[in-house]
Amino acid sequence: MPHPPLLERLALLWSRIARPQERERGGRRSSLEEARSRRLRHLTVGFGALALGIFLYWLLWGRFWVATNDAYVSGNLVPLKAQVAGTVTEVRTDSTRYVRKGEVVVRLDGVKTKVALQRAEAELADAVRRVETLFRQAATLQSRVAAQEAVLSRIGSDLSRYRSVVREGAVSFQLVEDTEWQLREAEALLRDLVDQLGSVQARVRGTTISTNPEVLRAAALYRSAYLDHVRRNVVAPVSGYVAKRAVQPGDEVFPEKTLLLIIPLDYLWIEANYREVELTHVRPGQPVRITVDLYPRKILYHGLVEGIIPSAGNNLGLLPPENATGNYIHIVERVPVRIRIDPKELREHPLRPGLSCVTRIDTWRRGQPVLEPLTEIPPSAFRADYQTSVYDEEVELRGAAAEIQRIIDANRMPAGRPVRSGAP
Repeated sequence: MPHPPLLERLALLWSRIARPQERERGGRRSSLEEARSRRLRHLTVGFGALALGIFLYWLLWGRFWVATNDAYVSGNLVPLKAQVAGTVTEVRTDSTRYVRKGEVVVRLDGVKTKVALQRAEAELADAVRRVETLFRQAATLQSRVAAQEAVLSRIGSDLSRYRSVVREGAVSFQLVEDTEWQLREAEALLRDLVDQLGSVQARVRGTTISTNPEVLRAAALYRSAYLDHVRRNVVAPVSGYVAKRAVQPGDEVFPEKTLLLIIPLDYLWIEANYREVELTHVRPGQPVRITVDLYPRKILYHGLVEGIIPSAGNNLGLLPPENATGNYIHIVERVPVRIRIDPKELREHPLRPGLSCVTRIDTWRRGQPVLEPLTEIPPSAFRADYQTSVYDEEVELRGAAAEIQRIIDANRMPAGRPVRSGAP
């Protein structure tokens, strides 16, 4: 066994070798702890600054904005319907195609409408002939009344002479009595002729053939048939892009059937559905920032709150809630908000109805009272999308007046001018 002093010396040597390593390890441990503590302090300060920044952002900026992603682009969806029934013979457009106001989009067969037009023409011609006959009857009765008045005057004159010489024996009492009966017969016949003349004049008094009520009625029926014949060509009421075409050649269409949709893209707006708890400070006139999923986030639209729909979405649905039945569940309702889009930005980056978007309303602006919406239709959009002249009678009946006059002239008697009848 080694000598004990040698062991002690080895232990002492080992302690001298190990102590610097322990001291070095302790120094390293303390430096790591200090680094950790410094890192922890830095993180604490960073998180505190971040929390303070977020709080200040919310306090000074964020709390004045309300946002929702339950928002969609809306626009006018104009249904195209036929105004008369018929069979489709030609479809002149298709989905995604642009059509202009007044352009013929669908054609219907004109067999039934042409037959109806011919029937109306015949009825108008018959009415002209009947009225012409009435004017002739009135003229004939006027002549007969004048002749009967002359006969009555002659008989009355003869009766006066007979009565003046009957006592002298120049004429017999029988002749005087017969003349009196002739006078009564002539008066009765005159009254009958006057009544007949009054009956005819009641139908033609103060009119001509063209302005007689019977002819006007027949002319109105002709215009209706002419209008149906013209409207076999279905025209676009507004300009826009075709969508959802549901008509094919050979289809039987009726005025209630939608043939296709025409969507103008020059005037669109946003309908954003905000929760009712978010609408406390939303007012018309407040600015809105809009991002659409169709484009990158960097493309920003600027809008304006036009108004708040005067009902929550649940009341506008197909099945309104019936809370009185006992099936009541309290949920936060959503109310649609109408938002105007900047027309210039809309032209630069076109949109489509139904696209999803995110809207942010700046409620820091006071805006207008809720009951004073700013909703208005731009004049250009009103002329293009909210009114149409393709169905005006003056346009569609442009050739009817000439046809009616032609029918009247062709069915009048060649004797010349119509006879105007005065009061009896």
